[in-house]
Amino acid sequence: MDIDLKKIFGSVLTILGTVVVLYACAAFLSDGRTLLGFSVSKTESIVPFIVGLVFFMSGVSLIRQINDRTY
Repeated sequence: MDIDLKKIFGSVLTILGTVVVLYACAAFLSDGRTLLGFSVSKTESIVPFIVGLVFFMSGVSLIRQINDRTY
């Protein structure tokens, strides 16, 4: 895969992970009320938080690997 494409993919994963983690935090604080059309309880907000962390960490890792190889 081209290095620029990996950087873009890593950036997209990082941004998507950040958005999902922020949504999970807002869902946790909403205490079961509807948030963006979804009703998420406190325990159900753990799943998007974990998924967001996986996306965020994989995006950061991909960007870090690309930056390490270019130097």
